[in-house]
Amino acid sequence: MSFLNIRSLSKRYGTVTALDDVDLSVASGSRTAIVGPSGSGKTTLLRIIAGFDTPDRGEVVLDDIVLADGQESVPAHRRGIGVVAQDGALFPHLTIEQNIGFGLDRRAADRPVRIRELMDMVGLDRSMLERSPDQLSGGQQQRVALARALARKPRLMLLDEPFSALDTGLRAATRKAVAQVLSDAGIATILVTHDQSEALSFADQLAVMRSGKLVQVGSPQHVYLHPNDVLTAEFLGEALLLPAQLDGGQADCAFGRIAVNDKDGRGPATIMIRPEQVVLMTSPGLPHSSGDVPTVEAVVVGLDFCGSTSELLLHIGGDRRISLRQPSSDAISVGASVAIGMRGTAHVLKR
Repeated sequence: MSFLNIRSLSKRYGTVTALDDVDLSVASGSRTAIVGPSGSGKTTLLRIIAGFDTPDRGEVVLDDIVLADGQESVPAHRRGIGVVAQDGALFPHLTIEQNIGFGLDRRAADRPVRIRELMDMVGLDRSMLERSPDQLSGGQQQRVALARALARKPRLMLLDEPFSALDTGLRAATRKAVAQVLSDAGIATILVTHDQSEALSFADQLAVMRSGKLVQVGSPQHVYLHPNDVLTAEFLGEALLLPAQLDGGQADCAFGRIAVNDKDGRGPATIMIRPEQVVLMTSPGLPHSSGDVPTVEAVVVGLDFCGSTSELLLHIGGDRRISLRQPSSDAISVGASVAIGMRGTAHVLKR
């Protein structure tokens, strides 16, 4: 059952259309990630849900309560929605205890107990309560910001790129911790991010935005493996996009004749293969098949070392060239002959 419903939401700033007839539903206790390039409308959508801005048209309904209907809007402080911003936005002149308790009734007898419970909930040591924000790491500050947002027991949590300023390792650890806290609390959450891997790993529903529109919504696995179009395919990760000739569930392409997920399609099309589906072999003899994986011969004509992986430029007969990332430990060099093939089924993109 939907907990948050957004219907026909539109917003313009002068001549710029920030949101264009957006519809989105969020289930109770679920995690939704809204992902898209800068300027796609993600933050505008979040601000309207939070009550920081009003739509020109459309509705925002939370738990059967209308929060916005066109420019008629419930004020942000009456919506019961928690917000964690990119920088945490902690008050630098207050202690951690004062930051977390900022929205709590100062006269409440259980206020100190509640603050300590929140510290435990976000995985921070209670000894930090007397510190100031500048005495904490970036990850710790974001957890304090989360605790402050949780203090008022919100019905919905909005996360606006809260991990983008953190180092890579700390970012992943903080994201997992925040996801666990929100899941344990049963709070529906919307994360806005431009980081594809962050969105895919955090959410159980993924919404892809482009030019003010939601171009695809679904489970992260489905949207990643079955994107609606070329731009979505490329935005969500590395993708091999190949021209192909369809023929009833099969396609002739640079990989030879392979299976596709369109049994009825015939004629020219563009197909997508994710890199993890690609099989590359350097064994002597270069077999034209390896078990159930048909292969074609190729020559390495370019190589860029990228650390744990290397990007190979492969020539596959005629003027066909494709780029492919492989583990650097495979020690493939320019000029090497290889065999490449594909596991599974290629995805046919919409025309």
